[in-house]
Amino acid sequence: MTVPSRPVRPLDRERRFNLRATALFFALLALILCILVFVIRTAADIAESRPLWAGSIVVMGIAAAHLGRSRWRRFSAAKYARRAAEALEEAAELASAKSEVLTDAGHGDSAAQVLDGEEATVVLDPPDDDAELDPDEFEQAIADLCVRDACREVEVVGGAGDLGADVVAVTAEGLRIVIQCKLYGDDNKVGSQDLQRFGGTCFTVHGADIAALVTTSDFTTPALDYAQQCGIVCVNGEELRAWSDGTGPSPWEEAGVEV
Repeated sequence: MTVPSRPVRPLDRERRFNLRATALFFALLALILCILVFVIRTAADIAESRPLWAGSIVVMGIAAAHLGRSRWRRFSAAKYARRAAEALEEAAELASAKSEVLTDAGHGDSAAQVLDGEEATVVLDPPDDDAELDPDEFEQAIADLCVRDACREVEVVGGAGDLGADVVAVTAEGLRIVIQCKLYGDDNKVGSQDLQRFGGTCFTVHGADIAALVTTSDFTTPALDYAQQCGIVCVNGEELRAWSDGTGPSPWEEAGVEV
């Protein structure tokens, strides 16, 4: 599943006033003035101590200035300062574009690349095998899927005293979804007691508009019956893989919320 990145904004090179160019111009001017002062002081010392040498240096300087006059006419400190400022501004714009692409991609295993100013495509690749994760990583993977599917305010809140909520988020429609994650093996199904404990807190304590229990395994028949009575969405391992690769619905879509 891909998410198009934002295009790199074109640079505006027709600005009448450029702060960087002005600062670089005055910096170069100050450096030139310092060099001129040093040269003048040195020349005065030489002229005082060795007049013949001073005269020779003056003659050579006049000749060099005459020969290089055409080149000096082409030199412009302001022009070079402007070019340097434009290069710095272009680098800053490219870095800003990279940052925006990475921010829009969300968190987790997503990757973004911007090379030579070209647009990039962000590919979101959930883990191939959730059973290889530990419980904390599994909860983070579910949170990443919520981010991918346009949820906001996504938080991983699982831990001691979580009262059944592992991931909370707000869907694009503004509905609060509360998810409990069960990282179980294929032979360990989620039973009705798990659903009852979650059902006792998901709506009353956590204020869920949509409650979902996501597992890498499956559910027993009594658990599915209880979930149907309470309005809890059950996502088993097969449905989780479909949600991950984009071929199946998200939990809030299964609850009847159109995205």
